[in-house]
Amino acid sequence: MTIKIACLQIDITFGNPQQNFAHVENKIHSNMDSNPDVIVLPELWTTGYDLTRLDEISDHEGLSTKSFIGNLAKKYHVNIVAGSVAKKSKNGVSNTMFVFNRDGECIEEYSKLHLFKLMDEHHYLEPGDKKGLFSLDGIPSAGMICYDIRFPEWIRAHTVEGAEVIYVVAEWPLPRLAHWRALLISRAIENQCYVIACNRAGSDPKNVFAGHSMIIDPWGEIIVEASEHEETIVGDIDISKVKQVRNQIPIFQDRRPTFY
Repeated sequence: MTIKIACLQIDITFGNPQQNFAHVENKIHSNMDSNPDVIVLPELWTTGYDLTRLDEISDHEGLSTKSFIGNLAKKYHVNIVAGSVAKKSKNGVSNTMFVFNRDGECIEEYSKLHLFKLMDEHHYLEPGDKKGLFSLDGIPSAGMICYDIRFPEWIRAHTVEGAEVIYVVAEWPLPRLAHWRALLISRAIENQCYVIACNRAGSDPKNVFAGHSMIIDPWGEIIVEASEHEETIVGDIDISKVKQVRNQIPIFQDRRPTFY
């Protein structure tokens, strides 16, 4: 089974959800000519890292995002891994990924488990408390957000439950671009799965972001990689390759977790 992935590596207008919604709608519309099966957005695409104003600009229970992306998914009959947004609830604000199927249904919510203290996330965001497993077109998948990729045990917790595709959404800074590339390739190799990573482009008042969204196969080979600038990358992934690689080097069968 082959599916086509489109990663929308966009610049994000700092603290302006209305403008970002319009930009994403235009980007999705303009990229439907490639007939993607899955569209992926970056982390915090509605607000950027305007953390001090999240009480004002975050999305109450994610309702605006769910309605907006759900309608687009249904209109274009496409799966959308809708990056993440600042979701406001009675417990505070979380950095939450929403996943939509072709019928526009929100089939999963995953809130970032590991908050990144170097960008003050712990002062403004509440951490998640559950896994990000879901299925798109029958393919076992999982969602991760940015800093999560530095925790290989968290990725493995999903692949031992069957995940064959890991979707990573991020606002990864340019100074650590080498880490971004190395970590993503490593996560693909050690889990023998596809890694679909959508980073943002551009800058905000404090950071310049790395771009370099990537689609990586289960051998760790890069299928397609973006530049540092705003662009869309599109690549095909063959899900049967996951089982082929896992059979060729059976690391999941050879694990000895009682010793870990």
